[in-house]
Amino acid sequence: MPKKVKPAGDGKEEGPVPCKQVKVEAAGGPSPLNLDSPSGLFESLISPIKTETFFKEFWEQKPLLIQRDDPMLATYYQSLFRLSDLKSLCSRGMYYGRDVNVCRCVNGKKKVLNKDGKVHFLQLRKDFDQKRATIQFHQPQRFKDELWRIQEKLECYFGSLVGSNVYITPAGSQGLPPHYDDVEVFILQLEGEKHWRLYHPTVPLAREYSLEAEDRIGRPAHEFTLKPGDLLYFPRGTIHQADTPSGLAHSTHVTISTYQSSSWGDFLLDTISGLVFDTAKADVELRAGIPRQLLLVETTAVATRKLSGFLRMLADRLEGTKELLSADMKKDFAMNRLPPYYLGDGAELSTPGGQLPGLESTVRLQFRDHVVLTVGPDQDPSDETREKMVYIYHSLKNRRETHMMGNEETESHGLRFPLSHIDALKQIWNSSAISVKDLKLTTDEEKQSLVLSLWTECLIQVV
Repeated sequence: MPKKVKPAGDGKEEGPVPCKQVKVEAAGGPSPLNLDSPSGLFESLISPIKTETFFKEFWEQKPLLIQRDDPMLATYYQSLFRLSDLKSLCSRGMYYGRDVNVCRCVNGKKKVLNKDGKVHFLQLRKDFDQKRATIQFHQPQRFKDELWRIQEKLECYFGSLVGSNVYITPAGSQGLPPHYDDVEVFILQLEGEKHWRLYHPTVPLAREYSLEAEDRIGRPAHEFTLKPGDLLYFPRGTIHQADTPSGLAHSTHVTISTYQSSSWGDFLLDTISGLVFDTAKADVELRAGIPRQLLLVETTAVATRKLSGFLRMLADRLEGTKELLSADMKKDFAMNRLPPYYLGDGAELSTPGGQLPGLESTVRLQFRDHVVLTVGPDQDPSDETREKMVYIYHSLKNRRETHMMGNEETESHGLRFPLSHIDALKQIWNSSAISVKDLKLTTDEEKQSLVLSLWTECLIQVV
């Protein structure tokens, strides 16, 4: 099994014993990965490890190394991003800092060698060849179709944003000092070889990125070299550093990362405000004013006891709550994720097609993995009653070019309906197909209006 660790002759620990990959042929395509479905992709990505085994033994717990001697997979990985791709990408208008970082680890410190403004390929190649600098390319899925295809499926699988960075490092060089990340990391080795050292976390499941000094991290817990077609996974908080061995060609790997700010703590923060809002509408004690001057003094023991009591009351109420009010996480995910992968101009994602739905129609939900249904307080600032509403957010109109770029402006796409529509919407969500006239709404006009709204957003089709 890959989790086994055997001591090397010098007393260090090597990486997990490598295992062979079972090839998975995608139906109707040349990819050795199974891109038919999100679960199929993930299964083929970590093959021959079973998904159940991965989440039981490795996910958020310890690293997994899968080394493969598979020429077909190695060739496919190389096609995802090559050093030679940089020339054409630079001609499209890349900028230092935003799209590309140039850096090198010198005496355990990160040295950034970025220029100002637009990236010119000849200068980039000069820094790579002469200064032995690592080129970090941010979010290549914006430009490389196959990475878009892979990451879009993984976002459906994890229900969390999936970003990526490519690292191209010359022989005998290291780009980054030891550090840990706040994301779950999957490394795909694309070109050349990369020597890795992993260390035990100082902050398990860390919530932020941090550098770690060499004298703090001790000896490597795992040490190994990745070759094209190999995969490495490690949990957030795992301290790591990597270098390209001397005397070899350059190394290219892509880091695919997910689960940033996706902890139970984050979910609690997201839902607690809606729970408090909902409870305060029903419980006068929560609407009573705080003691005079409480904000001017240190919190008193009386106030602490009062808050503790409120939290116990909220916990009791939560036990019987059917609809958790999500404030931001679901909306942010839908707003910022990749649009569905498509061939052509993607017109089917933005323009309704097929037959217009009517009362006698049978309809079904499409792009299910890209649509989020949630309940939340009315976000209309002119509505003082702040009644609960049903929100539908989707990513069909998201722009791939801004994915995971942080400072780029994004907008939410979707619909909102009165809470009275929740049962009808759940019928559509939970059925493979349903007749419009069978929807649980009071009038035929409401039924027709609901399906027309969904059809206009390309969320349903007539079958």
